Amino acid sequence: MKAVTVTASRELEVRDVPTPAEAPKGHLLLEIDSAAINHGDKTFLKMPATTTGLNTSKDGIWGASAAGRVLAVGPGTPAEYLGKQVAVYRSLTSSAETVGLWSERAVVPFTSCVVLPEEVSAVEYSGSLVNVITAHAFLEEMASEGHTGVVVTVGGSATGLAVAALARRKNFPVLFLVRSERGAETLRALELEHVLVTSDADFDARFEQLAAELKTTAVFDGVGGNLITRIAPRFPRNSTVWFYGFLAGATPVAVPSALFMKKNLTMKPFSNFNSATVRDTTKLQHALAYLQGHIADSLFRTKVGRTFQFDQIQEAMAYEAEPGAKAVLLPLHVR
Repeated sequence: MKAVTVTASRELEVRDVPTPAEAPKGHLLLEIDSAAINHGDKTFLKMPATTTGLNTSKDGIWGASAAGRVLAVGPGTPAEYLGKQVAVYRSLTSSAETVGLWSERAVVPFTSCVVLPEEVSAVEYSGSLVNVITAHAFLEEMASEGHTGVVVTVGGSATGLAVAALARRKNFPVLFLVRSERGAETLRALELEHVLVTSDADFDARFEQLAAELKTTAVFDGVGGNLITRIAPRFPRNSTVWFYGFLAGATPVAVPSALFMKKNLTMKPFSNFNSATVRDTTKLQHALAYLQGHIADSLFRTKVGRTFQFDQIQEAMAYEAEPGAKAVLLPLHVR
């Protein structure tokens, strides 16, 4: 079969690799319908040290997200997966048997999948599970530490929208930060109530007021840099910042030690791989069962920018569209 693989020099190439024909114990054999290219697929390709210990694939097949249909279930795997379409995030469960997702067929542990309703389009969920499980694991972690409201610094991102959908079900208030009025209008059209534009002249005062009123002491940050430096003095007391992204690149976060003491601030990284939700197999299975009941929420859909065939992989990796839109790879059998 054809697959997009990573070379020793960290480049991507399309190769013929062995076609898996069966599912090992605890695994699913999938026919891939579509595979979204996430930001992490690009980042980790050029930063191999950051992927140490993460789930890899036979034959070096690349890609973390996809959607497809289950062709076979292995021994010890719930039979109800057979024939179902699923959203996949292969990094959820490590396995030496994994056959990666940017391919015509894949093999993954069943705990890397959520069953999709038949009425939804697979391509619209081909990049969703990574965002949904990240949002769910974060909300579980923040709640376990006593937080009841959250600031999302990249409000219009796919992960930010996933936080919105899940927080709404848990009645957690969310304060969304966006860079433009256009971004704010998009979120308000989705009936998200508390949206602030960071470039507005009154942003600082409004942020401080709303954060206090909503008790948003958890900060889910995908930016870092100057934004956190700017808003940290306006956090409610006992706030915690979880860094899950780095759009600001190498720009440092500068927070005086006196502010940490005065407001009792905490700053730490967040990774779904290291969360209690994902690391504990029982909790992961419960999380996936919970998400299966809500996965059809429109806020979880992958925003598809353009589709590409495997042999267009270089063009697909270079593709940039409006914020949040993703390139999606289609195997040869999908037209």
